[in-house]
Amino acid sequence: MSTKERIILGIDPGTSILGYGLIRVEEKKMTLITMDVVRMDKISDHALKLEKIFTRCIEIIEEFHPDELAIEAPFFGKNVQSMLKLGRAQGVAIAAALSHKLSVVEYAPRKIKQSITGNGNASKEQVAAMLQNILKINDADMPKKMDATDGLAAAVCHYFQTSGPLAAKGNYKSWDSFLKNNPDRIR
Repeated sequence: MSTKERIILGIDPGTSILGYGLIRVEEKKMTLITMDVVRMDKISDHALKLEKIFTRCIEIIEEFHPDELAIEAPFFGKNVQSMLKLGRAQGVAIAAALSHKLSVVEYAPRKIKQSITGNGNASKEQVAAMLQNILKINDADMPKKMDATDGLAAAVCHYFQTSGPLAAKGNYKSWDSFLKNNPDRIR
């Protein structure tokens, strides 16, 4: 990986609240740019919610110029209607990213939690606390809505999976082959 700066946008899609976070990566050092939410809970028409997601994602992309989008994949729930709406919200966010030529990667919620906390069943509070520690975020700068930290978690997960300390160099069939090809990762 080159030392070129890259910006990663992470999104936690939702139809009432969409969370997002942006990080800058330079020479394997990650810093927080911003995190926030897009609120749609007062909009009753689903099509208008999708329009707001698309428009706001475009605005975020044009303001911060990310290189990549990491987005949380919809999880499987019991309510099919909710899943369909969530899938549409995710699709609209992806379409906004693709319209600006960003590469897009999806991560399962468990993968994101595992990457951040080491536990795929971690709570939103545990994820937020770990992100605060990793990125040295002051208490005053922590958002009230954890959807923002969920979006940020997608971006940090992507960094860890692609170039951070957890990124593997190649595909391995066993621990022995991994360790042999990654002696610098042995402590």
